[in-house]
Amino acid sequence: MHQPIVKVQDLGLIDYKKAWDFQEDLLKQAVDLKIANRKNNTAILPEQYLLFCEHPHVYTLGKSGAESNLLLDQNHLDQIKAEFYKINRGGDITYHGPGQLVMYPILDLEQFFTDIHKYMRFLEEAIIRTLAHFGIEASRCEGLTGVWLDAEHPNARKICAMGVKCSRWVTMHGIALNVDPNLAYFSNIVPCGIQDKAVTSMSKELGKPVELQEVKEILCQQMAAVFNFEAQQIS
Repeated sequence: MHQPIVKVQDLGLIDYKKAWDFQEDLLKQAVDLKIANRKNNTAILPEQYLLFCEHPHVYTLGKSGAESNLLLDQNHLDQIKAEFYKINRGGDITYHGPGQLVMYPILDLEQFFTDIHKYMRFLEEAIIRTLAHFGIEASRCEGLTGVWLDAEHPNARKICAMGVKCSRWVTMHGIALNVDPNLAYFSNIVPCGIQDKAVTSMSKELGKPVELQEVKEILCQQMAAVFNFEAQQIS
């Protein structure tokens, strides 16, 4: 069996809604093709993408989230120049901003495995391996999604949030890895609806700046290794 091909694209610093619309377009193309395949008895493979980006300050609330986990009103959002969106992924509320590496996989899981739980664990594994490359020991936290440091200790802290959507086994949304963001913005929410655990970043843990571009390259390599796909860089 040939390795699936995944196109890797760096969107740079991009407005959250613009990136969301782009994901929706790619998802629709893949889903429409799969519907056409079934109708016409064909087997054309949808194109797959790994999108990397950063966002200007924004808070996003998933379908299962409580709006009360946003601790700001519109006036305060305006003051700190942050947007707020209710979106169609799983998970609760999270923050995106400069210095945080966001990755959106648009993957056709039928080219890998049809198991959302396994997909989430594979995403976590790619993050755990990426952090290990930089000397940060991370793990999963039982019963909670994402990637954590000192997960089983009182000072457990989250370094990577996750939230995905899947339609006809095609994924969108993804992960947000705190490389070197302004962590003060997390004080305006109850991150992921979890009140008793802190949020951290790679630069805070290492005590020095971390190059986001290097993290991006390592994460791409780890995604390709964990999922066993061929990554093709596109502009």
